[in-house]
Amino acid sequence: MFKSNTYFDGDVVSIAFNGSEGEATVGVMAPGEYEFGTSKQETMKVVSGKMQVKLPGESGFKAYGNGDVFIVEANQKFNLIVEVETAYLCLYK
Repeated sequence: MFKSNTYFDGDVVSIAFNGSEGEATVGVMAPGEYEFGTSKQETMKVVSGKMQVKLPGESGFKAYGNGDVFIVEANQKFNLIVEVETAYLCLYK
């Protein structure tokens, strides 16, 4: 069954499911700045919108838009600046 999660006072909402590639979430983010932590490796794909991403070990932010993908290893923190309402798909390993 699906599991819905809400973060940052409702500014980030995700729905967890088991897809053909395994455990995943789809979600939306309102404009804002966020810090997330990982427990598993996460492969994030921007489905619609855009965001600036600061990955672990990076000194600055990098822009990601429609169709772009980035990977965050397990047990790491990463920062996002979401510029417009943005949808994503996240795959976990």
